[in-house]
Amino acid sequence: MSGTSEGPTPAADLIRPAVTESHVEPPSGTESAPPAPSAAPASPARFRSAFSAAPLAMAVVGRDGLVVSANTAFGTLLGTGADTLTGCVAADLVDLASDARTWHAYREMLRGRQAKLRCTRRLKHPDGHSLWVQVTVAPLPDEEQGVLLSVADISGRRELQARLRHLQMHDPVTRLPNRTLFFERLSAALEAESYEESGTGRIGLCYLDLDGFKAVNDTLGHRVGDRLLAAVAERLTRCADEAGHARTSAPLVARLGGDEFALLVEDSTGTEQLADLADAVLRSLQAPFDIAGQRLSLSASIGVVERHAAGTSATGLMQAADTTLYWAKADGKSRWTLFDPERNAHRMTRQALVSTLRPAIERGEFALEYQPLVGMEDGRLRGVEALVRWRHPQFGMLTPNRFIALAEEDGSIVPLGRWVLATACRQARSWQVDHPDEPPIFVSVNVAVRQVWDSDLVADVAEILEETGLAPHLLQLELTESAVMGSAGRPLQALQALSDMGVRIAIDDFGTGYSNLAYLSRLPVSVLKLDGSFVRGFQYEGSGVAPNPADEVIVEAMIQLAHRLGLTVTAECVETSAQASRLRRIGCDTGQGWLYSRPVPPDRISGLLGVRACPQV
Repeated sequence: MSGTSEGPTPAADLIRPAVTESHVEPPSGTESAPPAPSAAPASPARFRSAFSAAPLAMAVVGRDGLVVSANTAFGTLLGTGADTLTGCVAADLVDLASDARTWHAYREMLRGRQAKLRCTRRLKHPDGHSLWVQVTVAPLPDEEQGVLLSVADISGRRELQARLRHLQMHDPVTRLPNRTLFFERLSAALEAESYEESGTGRIGLCYLDLDGFKAVNDTLGHRVGDRLLAAVAERLTRCADEAGHARTSAPLVARLGGDEFALLVEDSTGTEQLADLADAVLRSLQAPFDIAGQRLSLSASIGVVERHAAGTSATGLMQAADTTLYWAKADGKSRWTLFDPERNAHRMTRQALVSTLRPAIERGEFALEYQPLVGMEDGRLRGVEALVRWRHPQFGMLTPNRFIALAEEDGSIVPLGRWVLATACRQARSWQVDHPDEPPIFVSVNVAVRQVWDSDLVADVAEILEETGLAPHLLQLELTESAVMGSAGRPLQALQALSDMGVRIAIDDFGTGYSNLAYLSRLPVSVLKLDGSFVRGFQYEGSGVAPNPADEVIVEAMIQLAHRLGLTVTAECVETSAQASRLRRIGCDTGQGWLYSRPVPPDRISGLLGVRACPQV
């Protein structure tokens, strides 16, 4: 309140203003403006007449801050007569003292030290309605000893701005807040001052996507689709209102675009509250929708995130919600899924591996280890299987099960597979040159089906064998049972061409798929590698583990069948001498497993060449 006020005036009770914005113009420079062209001076009476009849609300305010005179428009604006305003404190009439900066500038103007002041205020009219006004204070000539206060009603302009903002911030189909308003509210909720002084300091989000909505649009058209979205919005709003019952505010429901919606819970009380809300949403959407004579059913998948607001960003919260929504859809749709930090860490690791696979190949981050393939009869080293390792700079040494499937998905298996093939063949030839007195050992390399489809595997193998000087019969290519048994067209032609070249083809993990044994006889396969699950079922002598006779019968039958077809058999996962003895007794040709050796670097293989009864290392 102005220091010049001696007490309340009648006009002060006519308004209840609120500050919204202010603008203070800097004082003018020291140089005076050039004199205006001379004109006949106007009489004071003419000035008073123009002042009184002006449509703009104006008042002359003395240096003491009191209204000297006000025109009719000013009185009308404030709902009183102009004469009643004389002697009132001008600052009280338009609330100039509501903020320190404006109040200071106004007092400076009364002292003649400020050029001009402009601000916006919201006033309360005596009839109950509110109005927005723009207040301007300008100095009068020195002889007048005061300032001119003018007030313009800008309510219409503000209402238009409000309507335009509403249209800008709301979805025209569902009339819900749109993505822009949602993120504005979310960002405001995550500001420290929003949760530090009051509330739970937590925030929750249900991120929802309609299952199968695209089919509605495609079959019934966008008009029906829009009506369905509006009906969904009504149900979501009802759920939010029920969830907000007995609370200070209901969750904000927004349409983020397409068939995606969000329910934002400020000051959430924990995951249970969000879970209850998600359950309520799923139940509300279960009832069919009657749209344009059509009875439509749909479901939704919901990603649920609930956490402390401190340290959370809008981007981070939405990324977590989007990830969790993806999990809900992957888990079967028509359900909600809660954000799991551990699962997300695994996803982030997976994404990190995918994004760095190809550059890692170029940077030479991969290496090969070799696991011996040992003859069951004499225990001599017959060959090795090349196993790729990724020396990741962040995650350390990674085994193939961590990245091979990812490489197959993004196609980087092609350059990686070519590198593995070339490196293994070069190493096998090196062993042969370094140990000329020993029978050469073959190298077995795993090949993915995508390598056959996305590259010319036959040409790659021929080129690598020629470059390294390795004989074709010393290279064995391993493909999984499901890949080989279903081969047709180009893959089968490639396998046949490789076999005709002299390269051996092996079926890896044999016995775990749906083998068509009749078809097996027509494939260019020379080796079966029995899956380790059969070997693990053998009786462990002295271990106390009960035997499984069926496993031995099955393995013996597969070995006999393979031998009748002219194939050799390798048993994987041989870990004990008892297992090796049984496999040898029923005719298995070679064994591979920890009994003989774990995968080791190339120099360890050199030490096993020529050794009978290959030891465990």
